[in-house]
Amino acid sequence: MATILVVDDELGIRDLLSEILNDEGHTVELAENAAQARAVRAQLRPDLVLLDIWMPDTDGVTLLKEWASTGLLSMPVIMMSGHATIDTAVEATRIGATAFLEKPITMAKLLKAVDQGLNKTPPKTSAIAAPVRLNAGLTMDLTVEAAMTGGIAPEPVVDMGPQSSQSFNLEGPLRETRDEFEKAYFEYHLAKESGSMTRVAEKTGLERTHLYRKLKQLGVDLARSKRNAL
Repeated sequence: MATILVVDDELGIRDLLSEILNDEGHTVELAENAAQARAVRAQLRPDLVLLDIWMPDTDGVTLLKEWASTGLLSMPVIMMSGHATIDTAVEATRIGATAFLEKPITMAKLLKAVDQGLNKTPPKTSAIAAPVRLNAGLTMDLTVEAAMTGGIAPEPVVDMGPQSSQSFNLEGPLRETRDEFEKAYFEYHLAKESGSMTRVAEKTGLERTHLYRKLKQLGVDLARSKRNAL
């Protein structure tokens, strides 16, 4: 597992990302501004950084540029923001950011971006402010996330049939709602992969032992998942 630095001036976001990443087995360090981020970067040399763009002292793009110009950008950096423009995303990409997450950040996108950042840094490509061409021949407007990936459209949402109508209790405690989402997430992938733990582990980016522990913790019925896949 990796050491991940989360840099965000919002306490709630720091706590949420820390909880999710800790649950995945990572060691998480927190910083609420650029000054703290510099100190942690110098002391621990994290394997990956989640960096907010808009911060009160020094913004994330400026800090990213600082690390790049001083030879300190030796780790993948994933930018985060709820108000970034395509120009900002393109600039961050050119400086050296490996990915971008738009707030509010979904758990699936967070874990996928972190897994890709830690295991296989994608080659840098020039982002083009033009419509994105999809496989089906359709077009979509270029989003900030697409700009950060060189104009690659996000993966389409898979129609899960009746399962897709499942809703979550947004009024309840955060942990309970997260557990509901995670359970639905893993049940979906188990059904899609015909109950194959190996393929689900590869798809979700988890080690098999961690996946088994997670499924047991969430109360996922593996036998039922296999039956549903048939």
